[in-house]
Order: sequence, then C-alpha cells, then structure tokens
Amino acid sequence: ETQQTLMLNDLRGKVKLQVDGQLKTGRDVVVGALLGAEEFGFATTLLVCLGCVMMRKCHDNSCPAGVATQDPALRKCFRGKPEYIENFLRMLASEARELLASLGLRSLREAAGRSDLIEMKQALDFYKSARLDFSPVFERVPGKTAVSETGAAREQCFDFAKITPKLAKTLRDGIPAELHLDISNVDRSCGTALSGMIDRRFGAEGLPEDCVKIHLKGCAGQSFGAFLAPGVTLDLTGDANDFVGKGLSGGKIIIRPPANVLFDPARNVIAGNVAGYGATSGSIFLNGQAGERFAIRNSGITMVLEGGGDHGCEYMTGGRVAALGPVGVNFGAGMSGGLAYVYDQTGDFDLKCNLDTVDLESIEPGAADEAELLSLIEQHLAATGSGRAAAILGNWENERCRFVKVFPVEYKELLERKA
Repeated sequence: ETQQTLMLNDLRGKVKLQVDGQLKTGRDVVVGALLGAEEFGFATTLLVCLGCVMMRKCHDNSCPAGVATQDPALRKCFRGKPEYIENFLRMLASEARELLASLGLRSLREAAGRSDLIEMKQALDFYKSARLDFSPVFERVPGKTAVSETGAAREQCFDFAKITPKLAKTLRDGIPAELHLDISNVDRSCGTALSGMIDRRFGAEGLPEDCVKIHLKGCAGQSFGAFLAPGVTLDLTGDANDFVGKGLSGGKIIIRPPANVLFDPARNVIAGNVAGYGATSGSIFLNGQAGERFAIRNSGITMVLEGGGDHGCEYMTGGRVAALGPVGVNFGAGMSGGLAYVYDQTGDFDLKCNLDTVDLESIEPGAADEAELLSLIEQHLAATGSGRAAAILGNWENERCRFVKVFPVEYKELLERKA
C-alpha cells in the first residue's frame, strides 16, 4: 500500500513526451500519464521498428529502406514485419506495467493526472531554465478525478451517444436515414465508429451514396469523418479541427459556414491541418480554406477547397484536388500520382510549387481537363453553395486561364506508355 515517488532528475531529459512528442520507453508513457495524458501516439518510433533509418528522403521517392517510396526497386529493400511493432509495444507495455506496480497503480487510467507522484529532484542545469517554476505543471485540480471522467468519456463517444442509437434500422437493413445534430470540439472522430459498424455489417462496399445523411452544427473536434464509410454523408455547418477526413474510405464530407456570416468564406480557414490525410476514396468539399498539408498521401479521393496552407498534396499518389484559391509553399512535394488544379490569381504559383516531381500545365479549352475541372467546381457549388465557385463558373471564359494543372511526371509518363 506504500506508494513510491517517481523521481525526475532532469525534466528535459526524462520527460521526452514534453520535449519532442516522440515516446521512446514505458517510462515516458507513465510520466505522461502522471502529468495528465490519456492517449499516446508513437509516430516515427513505429516507422523505425519497420526499418526507417531517418534519411529524410520521404519527399523525393528515394527512401533507401523502402518505406516511403513508389519505386519498385527500392520497395524490395523493405524488411519490416508487423511482428516488429508488436514486440516493441509489448516490451514498452511490460516496462510501463512494472513502473505502475512500483507506484501502487493498476492501470494508466488510475495514473492519469496523478502529478502528486512526480517530484522534481533538482533544477535544470541550463541557465535559462534554472529559475523556472514548474509547480503549475504538477498542480492538481481539486475535486477532479481523471479515472472516472476518462472512462465515462470514452464509453460515451459522439457516435455511440448520439448517432448509432438512431440508426438501428439502417445498420440492420440499410434503410436510408437523415439526422440533425449539434457538435462541439470535444466530439472527436465523428462518424468513425459508425463506419466500423457499417463495414462489419455490409462489408467494404458500404451503403448506397447518401444513404445516411448527418447534418451537424457547431465546431467539430479532431478527425472529423475519419475513415468514413461509403454511403455516409457528414454535412457540417460550422468549422472543424485537424485531420478532417483522415483515411476517408468512401464517405462524403461537406463543411460550410452558417448562411448569415458577414465574412468571405473563401478568405477564411474552415478546417484545420492535414485534411484528407491518407484518404483512399470518397469526397471532401470545404467552403473555405484548409490549414497546412491538405490531401497529403491522398490516393483516391476528390477534394475541393478554396485555398490552403503549406505542403498541400504532399506525397499524393492518386485522386483529384481542386484549390479555388491561394495555397502555400512546397505544394506537391513528392507527388507521384493523381492530378491537382490550382487557381493562380497572382501568377506566382510556380514559385510556391515543388517542381521536383511535377510539371505545370495550362487548361486548354475543350480538353478533358477542362471538363473534369468544371465538374469538380459544379459539384462543390451543389454541395456547399459556395459563392467562390459560383463566381468562377459565371465568368469561366476569363477564369479558366488562371487555373494551373499539376501533373506528376511519372504519372504522365505512365499514361503516355499506356496510350
């Protein structure tokens, strides 16, 4: 029953979770939990388990370990196995369990927020931080017990609490349904649990298009529509945080501001960073701008937005993207497939685009590219009522010349060989 105190000799060196975001050991997991963490991500550590040697070559398709490349010769170098990750996580969990036992705790849930079990043994040596007061980091909020709150929150996620109970007939027989709900930024991964249930019942093909329409109002939390299944449409009036449509798997996501806003949606951000990350199929329509790294590792979705931040379409291998407004620098880095259409109003897109793997082309009248781009803009207008899309379509003869087609070199060569 005696609880030992976990001593931290050097906060900077020991609590790596607070320094670089990369978890290395079971000790880091336990310290993070004691400081209040309830979830943990292992990121690059797992890539290293699979053979990543951190060559920083992801963007130029020349990864020597065969991890981040489309080159068949380099992919043969990949030696990773799922068992390597399993072994790492089992050893990490074993170390974490030993530390928890030494503290008299039975689980990470019990450890969450127990900052009273952490104690600073000595101040940091670095002169700039020697006089810093770390007491607020270890302060506990009176009357708050992370154990009970955490368990209740996970059991009552947004999907299970508000969506799936109202879709019993749909989940059983595929009967179409439509819902109207409010959402807030604590409601994360909206639609993900629902998609899992659809996949188990109907398989990867899911449901017919727009079989389930969910109209939402408010600010959605992270991973809105992650892994969304075919047949599900999330129509959000408001805005959303990072990772909108992460791993999108056939569903449709629409985000637009309220009808009575006084600002120009095309000049304001409506979705956070990394929208459409790793998506494989489906569509995303954003009546506004997205943050950085939109549509990275996109391999098959249609995405229309009205502007975005840096590193758009990074490592993209398939799908279609249309940006109806300005984008940031390093667009298309490592892009090896799919097509992107970017509205270049200022005429300097070539300075923002990473030209290592892509060519830039104009949209010729009457060409297949023009028909495809027009179709994307029309779909966007129909889904969101975008004023930006309406203005472009209404003056198409003059606006067409402002669009630039981003065409991956290898993809172009492949199409030429097939032709």
